[in-house]
Amino acid sequence: MFGRSKSPDTSSTPAADKPGGKGRPTPTRKEAEAAAKARAKVPRTRREQLAAQRRAGNESSKTVRAGMKAGDERYLMPRDKGPVRRFIRDFVDSRFSFVELMIPLLIVTLVLGYSGSIYLVSIGNTILLGTVLLVVLDIVLMRFRLRKELVRRFPEEPLKGTTYYAVMRSLQMKFMRIPKAKVKIGQTLPETYR
Repeated sequence: MFGRSKSPDTSSTPAADKPGGKGRPTPTRKEAEAAAKARAKVPRTRREQLAAQRRAGNESSKTVRAGMKAGDERYLMPRDKGPVRRFIRDFVDSRFSFVELMIPLLIVTLVLGYSGSIYLVSIGNTILLGTVLLVVLDIVLMRFRLRKELVRRFPEEPLKGTTYYAVMRSLQMKFMRIPKAKVKIGQTLPETYR
């Protein structure tokens, strides 16, 4: 008499058809509690504990690796932190380096070395020696320019280790550098790095 009628209501539409709906029914309290217990279940055996630790370690290392590639200061190693190191990375990344030509020239030298002709082998060795000399000259010039810029921009900062850091970054191929390069070749650098 005062209760609801048991007849089905045909005018209402399911939740999946509503615009902006989640596309599935809301779980019951029993289902939600069971899912929460399954998530909170503590591993009992040694194998389960190791698997859980491995999963957690993999997730955290993926997060750290992504943060390092992006240049997030929280995830960088101590050698990469700070405005001076950020400037050095940008300085090295903004200039063309002869190391970029090293791999193709090494392949050419390798092909010439296996050609069997003494003349072609000597040409390959000359190319290799010339490339090494160009790389060394490029690094020396980069060092002097970098020191000049560091003294101008960061007069109160110590310069210890900056040359080594810049040389090691410049000797890597551009696509292999971590943190990833944020400036393009030839791009002008900002005046402040605070």
